[in-house]
Amino acid sequence: MSYILRRCLYAIFVLFGVATVVFFITRLTGDPVTIMLPPDASVDQINTLKKSLGFDKPVIEQFGIYIYHLLQFNLGQSLKYGEPAAQLIADRLPATAMLATASLIFSLILAVPAGIVSAIKRNSSTEHGIMSLVLIGQSMPVFWVGVLLILLFSVELHWFPTGGYGGFNHLVLPAIALGMHLMALVTRLLRSSLIQSINSDYIRTARAKGLLPRAVIAKHALRNSLLPVVTVVGLEIGALLGGSVVTETIFAWPGVGQLLVQAIYNRDFPLVQGAVIMLAGIFVIINLLVDLCYAFIDPRIQYK
Repeated sequence: MSYILRRCLYAIFVLFGVATVVFFITRLTGDPVTIMLPPDASVDQINTLKKSLGFDKPVIEQFGIYIYHLLQFNLGQSLKYGEPAAQLIADRLPATAMLATASLIFSLILAVPAGIVSAIKRNSSTEHGIMSLVLIGQSMPVFWVGVLLILLFSVELHWFPTGGYGGFNHLVLPAIALGMHLMALVTRLLRSSLIQSINSDYIRTARAKGLLPRAVIAKHALRNSLLPVVTVVGLEIGALLGGSVVTETIFAWPGVGQLLVQAIYNRDFPLVQGAVIMLAGIFVIINLLVDLCYAFIDPRIQYK
């Protein structure tokens, strides 16, 4: 329990740091009042709007008000939509979670068998073929993969729509584009971890006892190879949420990422700050859950 409390305290400091950084960075992008008013607006109109939005106050005072509202779980009012930023983000969060979940499932379904096969059949043509494909997948950026998928499967073959939010067909291409890097990363990591486990003494002992090769891999080697994989997957879930900004923009997926890009263009400070803080909070929570899962995977790990 003390470990959990200590980690929660660390999470509070991390979120405070994120909130501070995003607040001051947004102020460096320019004055949102110049976008909200027409070019021929008078000085009085500009000053009136600044006063109504609180931008006439010193930056330090604005920061104090901002932190005070955060302590009350108030992310502020969107400058563009005139609605609570938290509500706008909550409306878009299910779409982002759906995309991240689909990408994670796609990655693990391919990565786990590929990692196991490449570790078992080391130095074979099968392993060389798998690792070559993995290297290509890890080298390609998300935006380029997304464009290639659209050109091939949407424009040429007409199998999937070019973008939008809807059924399963709309989810396939963005999930593949977003999950490609994680699939390659997990495959390489699982292969390396399994090779190290297979060469361990306890694996040789299990084989000497007459256990079937499948049982040795599944019950002994694979379980002890999962710790680094779980760590990376936990970190990459946050990266999937953050990386969805590019993917959602390419495929016109109405998630938090697309909302964040639009808010940056509109200099919608409360919406940008709220989206970044919420994504950072999800990232921190997932990392805490991953740390707590270690004890279930490896009983030798104890939290003191």
